[in-house]
Amino acid sequence: MHNSEEFRIPIGPQHPALKEPEGFSVALKGEKILGVDIRLGYNHRGIEKAAEERSYIQDIYLIERVCGICSHSHSTCFVQTVEEIAGLTVPARALYIRTIIAELERVHSHLLWLGVAGHEIGFDTLLMYSWRDREVVMDILALVTGNRVNYGMNTIGGVRRDISLQQAQEILKAMDILEERTKYYIEVATNETTIIKRLSGVGVLSREDVLLLDAVGPTARASGVKRDVRVDDPYAAYGELTFNVITDDHCDVYGRTVVRVKELLESYKIIRQALKNLPAGPIAIRAPRKIPAGEALGRYEAPRGEDVHYVKSNGTEKPERVKIRAPTLANVQAVKHMLRDRFLADMPIVVAAIDPCFSCTDRMVRLAEQGSDKSKIISWPSLHAYSIEWHKKQGIDFSELNKKLAARLAR
Repeated sequence: MHNSEEFRIPIGPQHPALKEPEGFSVALKGEKILGVDIRLGYNHRGIEKAAEERSYIQDIYLIERVCGICSHSHSTCFVQTVEEIAGLTVPARALYIRTIIAELERVHSHLLWLGVAGHEIGFDTLLMYSWRDREVVMDILALVTGNRVNYGMNTIGGVRRDISLQQAQEILKAMDILEERTKYYIEVATNETTIIKRLSGVGVLSREDVLLLDAVGPTARASGVKRDVRVDDPYAAYGELTFNVITDDHCDVYGRTVVRVKELLESYKIIRQALKNLPAGPIAIRAPRKIPAGEALGRYEAPRGEDVHYVKSNGTEKPERVKIRAPTLANVQAVKHMLRDRFLADMPIVVAAIDPCFSCTDRMVRLAEQGSDKSKIISWPSLHAYSIEWHKKQGIDFSELNKKLAARLAR
């Protein structure tokens, strides 16, 4: 209950400042934010349940589509977890290739974020420049993997494509171009008055709050918390490479900007090392179709922060349980904290500062009625049917849309 001077407004799920559908309910007193409720679940796709209904090989392609920006992050985390259960030793060359693609993806993600951040504060020139440079890394990803977005590189036991000497040379040329342009971004971030004044003191999250709310990735490192899975729990080839974990002590959106642009230089360093030391040998080993019974928890430092995958196998071709904790789910509580007592105009850039992916984050909560069987498990067909009925109640009948689409394709 609010007094007459307080009111609540909805932002989303469709909103110009949010490129993904998510609902925020903002309590205001004038322009000051009193509190924010975040409604997860609008974009729920049931990927975890879908993964449990498919084979491990099919799941690689499904889980790669959890997020378009972090597709390699999710698929690598998943296959590493399955490989641990199966006791597989992945060839060294495959581990290095996974690392190279991971860092190319990080560069792509950070450049994309820099453009979005510039757009949110009205600095569209920065958007144009950073997205121009994003094309450089996306072209390299297309050259190596065949795709600009979902790369399809991973398989259980290694990778599906090798990196040739010519491709390695093209990657190194691209790193030289991007490094020179990144130095310009660092200069802009540290000297441009527009950025410094607009982002400083906005979305403050102290070191203590990071530890309390368990924030991850650049959000945590911008508050002085030196937390990075690549160093804390090395995977792929990271244990054999040297690089710096970038931190900052501004504890605000400006600090998160500085961390990301400086991390780009570290990514170029990692890619060059990995290409220079790329071992000879096979890129994959044969993996069993049926994974032995067991369970494992995988960790991965995605561009947005720590990604966690849990897989439980029962000795069949399909996993018994797949659980994904994306970085945005870890950071979303920090958003509520960062927005408190800030102005409504700060909301777009504060939300954008964690680089949210709500399609990664969304979950469905099923409330069992009193006296019902609380141990009931919803199967994939049941979940699909439930989704269709729910949308019909909202006035959306996909069956009619499908009929119109089929008729259009038939013409």
